Amino acid sequence: MPTDDVKKGLDTLRKLGVIEIVLSGGNPLLRDDIDEIIEYASRFFVTTVYDNGSMAVEKIDALRNADFVAISLDTLDEKSADYMKGVPGAWKKAMNAIETLHGEGLSVGVSPTISRFNLHEIVDFTKFFTDRGVPVWYCLYWYDYPTENQLFEIGKKTDEFGITDGKAMAMVCDKLIEMKRERQGVLITDKTLVALKQLFLNGQRTWRCQALKGFFMVDHLGRVAGCHCNEPVASVFELPEVWDSPRFESLRKKYNECNRCAYLCYIFYSLHTNVSGNLEIIRDQWRNAKSLFTKTQKNLSET
Repeated sequence: MPTDDVKKGLDTLRKLGVIEIVLSGGNPLLRDDIDEIIEYASRFFVTTVYDNGSMAVEKIDALRNADFVAISLDTLDEKSADYMKGVPGAWKKAMNAIETLHGEGLSVGVSPTISRFNLHEIVDFTKFFTDRGVPVWYCLYWYDYPTENQLFEIGKKTDEFGITDGKAMAMVCDKLIEMKRERQGVLITDKTLVALKQLFLNGQRTWRCQALKGFFMVDHLGRVAGCHCNEPVASVFELPEVWDSPRFESLRKKYNECNRCAYLCYIFYSLHTNVSGNLEIIRDQWRNAKSLFTKTQKNLSET
């Protein structure tokens, strides 16, 4: 989509009452017009930009307009990080991006993907960054299930990263809950951690998917899907006309019954839906509430 269409799409989302925009990829910073897009989005939404650390320093002026910048980094071990990314020097670039953006006063955090590969160090990883005033919010290793016509693909199952020790995962969840009582910057809710603990201990899913209600995806062509694993169901410009339609209500019921994935972002947005969900996040994240409340209040006043 060209820049003007992206802005029109954002206008449509604003009228629909969307509160938060997450610009992810791939790498959204590859767009030549990303500075204009971030600036425009941040006027009306809580705007988060994800980067793998390769371009954040180069695009720092554009990122100054974002509410949050998330740098993907999975481990404190340089060799392991480069191996996981498949790119020599990836760890140094990510660490430099975190240090530079933090030093420049940007709201930067680090986003590790919890997996079998790094489960043993997630607690120490969290301590390392929160001790330095850098918040941590988490992803969870998962993989796409076989499907047709999905919006886009993330990846196939890799045994090297799949978590097999449910008790160890539950212990990490308990420790993160404990750490939240002691320090700022652990950006995950108790409700999410409890849901993960139940999932890995006994396979119980304590949430129902809220795709196309609590969240949805828009790809680079402006196509909308409930999540990336599902087929496009509309264009972003059509959303006001179809949002309350019988077809969308039927799709929501279908997605609500889906139990095939455990992507952490989908779990989080399913557990914390709509305005009440945002307020629930504020209550949970009281140690970080000043910045979170300011960002959310800004948007609620606009919608």
